[in-house]
Amino acid sequence: MPLSEEAKREIRELMAKYPRPKSALMPALYIVQREYGYVTAEGMREVAELFGLTPAQVASVATFYTLYFFKPVGKYVIDLCTNISCMLCGAYDIAAHLKRKLGIDFGETTPDGRFTLREVECIGACTGAPAMQINWRLYENLTPEKVDALLESLP
Repeated sequence: MPLSEEAKREIRELMAKYPRPKSALMPALYIVQREYGYVTAEGMREVAELFGLTPAQVASVATFYTLYFFKPVGKYVIDLCTNISCMLCGAYDIAAHLKRKLGIDFGETTPDGRFTLREVECIGACTGAPAMQINWRLYENLTPEKVDALLESLP
């Protein structure tokens, strides 16, 4: 399914805001993700056409970042940091707890489509380690009890 005309218009407007239109590539990929729920190969091809780039150039940007999804994800995307500070402060224990509680591994989504669990390299919250994000909202100083309360508080 092609991008909607509204999405294409929004991307063109973004491109016009920058002295170098290619600077709008990352926000354009967000528009694709919003449109489909994840960044599709077709969406990347259409963005490439709009920007005068090759699909490989667009894919190289999209795949560099953990901000984009390439398959359907749950309503809540949990990004658990396992970088050195978080790892030293118990991120692996939090990971084991989340996997057990949700019944999934990293890169998987719960059967009900509610949660997707991802391992990320760093979320820049070393002073609050261990840390995770849920739909880009940061949670720090995690314990299994805090994780349970947080998950139970989600609508």
